Amino acid sequence: MEAKIEDYALIGDCETAALVSCHGSIDWLCFPRFDSPACFAALLGNEENGRWSISPRQKYRTTRQYQKDTLILETTFETDTGVAVVRDFMPLRDGVNDLVRIVEGKRGRVTFDFELVIRFDYGRTIPWVTQAEDGILTAIAGPDMLILTSPIELQGQDMRTRAFFDISEGEQLAFTLTYCSSHLPVPTPRKIEKAARETSKFWIDFVRKCPDVGPWTEQVKRSLITLKALTYMPTGGIVAAATTSLPEQLGGSRNWDYRYCWLRDATLTLLAFMKLGYYDEAAAWRDWLLRAVAGSPEQMQIMYGVAGERNLLEWEATWLVGYRSSRPIRIGNAAAEQFQLDVYGEVADAMTQAVKGGLPSHPRGKTLNSALIPFLTKVWRDPDEGIWEVRGDRQHFTYSKVMAWVAFDRGVWMATEAGDTERAKELRAIADEIHREVCEKAYDEKMGSFVQAYGSTTLDASLLHIGLVGFLPEDDHRYIGTVAAIESKLMRDGLVLRYETQDVGDGLPPGEGAFLACSFWLVDALSLIGREEDAKTLFNRLLELCNDVGLLSEEYDPQHEVMLGNFPQAFSHVGLINSALNLSRLHGAADERSQGAE
Repeated sequence: MEAKIEDYALIGDCETAALVSCHGSIDWLCFPRFDSPACFAALLGNEENGRWSISPRQKYRTTRQYQKDTLILETTFETDTGVAVVRDFMPLRDGVNDLVRIVEGKRGRVTFDFELVIRFDYGRTIPWVTQAEDGILTAIAGPDMLILTSPIELQGQDMRTRAFFDISEGEQLAFTLTYCSSHLPVPTPRKIEKAARETSKFWIDFVRKCPDVGPWTEQVKRSLITLKALTYMPTGGIVAAATTSLPEQLGGSRNWDYRYCWLRDATLTLLAFMKLGYYDEAAAWRDWLLRAVAGSPEQMQIMYGVAGERNLLEWEATWLVGYRSSRPIRIGNAAAEQFQLDVYGEVADAMTQAVKGGLPSHPRGKTLNSALIPFLTKVWRDPDEGIWEVRGDRQHFTYSKVMAWVAFDRGVWMATEAGDTERAKELRAIADEIHREVCEKAYDEKMGSFVQAYGSTTLDASLLHIGLVGFLPEDDHRYIGTVAAIESKLMRDGLVLRYETQDVGDGLPPGEGAFLACSFWLVDALSLIGREEDAKTLFNRLLELCNDVGLLSEEYDPQHEVMLGNFPQAFSHVGLINSALNLSRLHGAADERSQGAE
């Protein structure tokens, strides 16, 4: 049964993740890392591309929830003959990579169909499957091996593993899928009850530190858990999403691989963690960033792999038909090779906010800042591909120039803190030069607003950051006018577009949904300029877009009322956290960044 994006829930072990549909089918799973080839890829194809389904044989109704403050998913199936729950989770690793599914009878009796279709290499490679006398099933293809430990008898049929079973009230059956390299011995099966207890404790202990955020505390907790689940724990890198190539428009080609770590997310993610008291997570993310960008500033990329890998070569999985026929299916991301000025400002701002927020200093932080500034001094006047990673010609994007200003402005703060007044004066002079140029070339008097790029008459949601990063004070008429223009021109059904794709030569066919992070930016901007009630109204509208288990995608189609883009999206959940902090007056990101070098 085909599922919408919002029909999925996330489970994970802080090294990889799986998506489970409300119909009991795991349609996306990459082992052993977020960016590894998928062994279940039905999400981007069909059941022949790999899935693991456990669902009632007869007609059913479903409800689902996470166990409170955890990433343990419970899907309740109700049929005419009974009620049963499927509990899905991934224990944290202790040398073994497991996914556990427990079926428990709650009332009467329910008959379940079981189908396991393993296809390595993003749904392309059929493995060699064998079943031992003890019921353990192994599937091997090249370097990969999956082991299924099952309490029921399984049958091989048409390159699939199938079964059916009855579950009655009080009964419980546990299935474990384990990944390891094919040259290694089959690992000893994990003790399921202990794994469930330890997994629950890990998540509850993690969430326990979250402070009260007023009426939005539960949503903030769920977003925190989601961010933690999207963190590659061995390195601290946070992937933008768990998926690749979920479309920004159904049937469209704006389909990208988001299983990597963007520098652009750095400052807002750091602030979200620190403001909630999660300094260990903030430090791990900061340290990942410093390792990833180490080297020549000229070679700094806008994104990296979860361990800091630079080679993210983009290619297409042509055998997959795509989510609802949306192609191509891209693996890797060519945007890693683009020149985007704004990331230098993001890195400088992240380092500054880390120090301001009380994060223990890192010796490479000061070194990085001193290395980036000379390079940025030479290139800030150049056009770039911009925050939205256009695949058309480079332009002088306003947001890019503003973030270049941020880099020098934060450099002034760093130099002042170090007592180097001469250096601070030099950096302030460059920051002032950028400021003058942006105000002269990017502000349209007739529109009463800043524009997307020099010489353009197009608006861009990233312009909301002009006030949020302190480029202009919140009461400046040019900023207030820009906010109003974005509300007037870029809002659709109460949500914010990145820009109007039909009016911008970004090298791609037009059409996409509303970008949810941009709507959270508008919440922050409205709050910053004193329009608190409008900000809260928009924020509550955004919260209504969360699916039944509190997750958000990258975009939303208000016309058809469906989620779009990769899922769940870290940037959307970071936006939710920071907007909640801003509205609750717990000194959120807008308060911190808008102060500039003060």
